[in-house]
Amino acid sequence: MLPDTVLSILATLLVTAVLAAVIAGFGTLLWFALELATAPGVVVHEFAHAITCRAVGVRVHEVVYFRLGDPAGYVRHEQPDRYRDAFLIGVAPFLVNTVAALAACLAFAELATGTGVVSPTGGGFPAIDPAGVSREMLIGMAALGWLGLAVGMQAFPSTGDANALWAHARAKWRRSPLVLIGVPVILVIYVANVLSWLWADVLYAIALLLVAFAVAGTPLL
Repeated sequence: MLPDTVLSILATLLVTAVLAAVIAGFGTLLWFALELATAPGVVVHEFAHAITCRAVGVRVHEVVYFRLGDPAGYVRHEQPDRYRDAFLIGVAPFLVNTVAALAACLAFAELATGTGVVSPTGGGFPAIDPAGVSREMLIGMAALGWLGLAVGMQAFPSTGDANALWAHARAKWRRSPLVLIGVPVILVIYVANVLSWLWADVLYAIALLLVAFAVAGTPLL
């Protein structure tokens, strides 16, 4: 027979191992769910890179619009000769994702307001009443809202985008005055990616949704 102390230690280790496995499994499931939930935003993000490359004449070697991995998507292209082209390729997702997300949020807000699902109350948070609206319409509105948030959450250029811009800035700063404008933007991208750990990307997407409802005449705040 093992001493009680040894049994207690073994039991503690076993419970700890089981809890760690459960937490790890939950974390994996949560990561998987978040990856799938934001997949449309990743697709739009990489599309913005790819279409901008083609627009400025930079050859694209490979495009992965979405995958379950890190990174979730990427575009491999040749190095631009001009800093302007590199800058446009780097910041394109912010512009394209923002416009696409705002369009989806506006459509969602207009439908929600027009069908009476969301209506102003004269003060405070608007009233929400989905009664009388078909299930198909509700599903459509939910899909638009999801797309708006998912695409908006992926609007920030990645750290990889910032690294590529910084490399171009260091190489081209003597020949391109645009670098003077680009460097602060690069710093903002780095800061935005750090703040993403504090859900800054989620807050940005929510801000776009709030703007959409304000434009639709039913402010949520």
